[in-house]
Amino acid sequence: MLNKVILIGYLGRDPETRYMPNGDAVCNFSIATSESWKDQSGQRQERSEWHAITLYRKLAEIAGQYLKKGSLVCIEGKIQSRKYTDKQGVERTAYEIIGNEMKMLGGRDSQAQSPQQHNTPPVPPQPRAQGAQTAQPVQPTADIDDDIPF
Repeated sequence: MLNKVILIGYLGRDPETRYMPNGDAVCNFSIATSESWKDQSGQRQERSEWHAITLYRKLAEIAGQYLKKGSLVCIEGKIQSRKYTDKQGVERTAYEIIGNEMKMLGGRDSQAQSPQQHNTPPVPPQPRAQGAQTAQPVQPTADIDDDIPF
């Protein structure tokens, strides 16, 4: 059996980091992924999907320190379901990604603000090939609903 997820997306909000009684860090945030296709009439269609992400321990501390809303990130982990009762008393199931690996994508050149404002570590300049261009990331257009319980 295998439960493995790999997602690449943009953060919809700043990460929230808290600490459990045993001192372990927990970081929660959401990322948006999107897909596009042409329908039968040739019209381009696009759909975005929001994913709740939870990281633990050192990975949670790193995410809380370096990620911000709009950051591009690759998360590897597993899907986990959680049952809860909403405000109307209806039992619901929420799905979240429990990450065990994270890669921050996009470099300093793709950030709109200076590295000091993002608290990112200094990165030595990398040589670029002649004529190479850097791609500018597309920012997410929607924010996750505030009424989701995580």
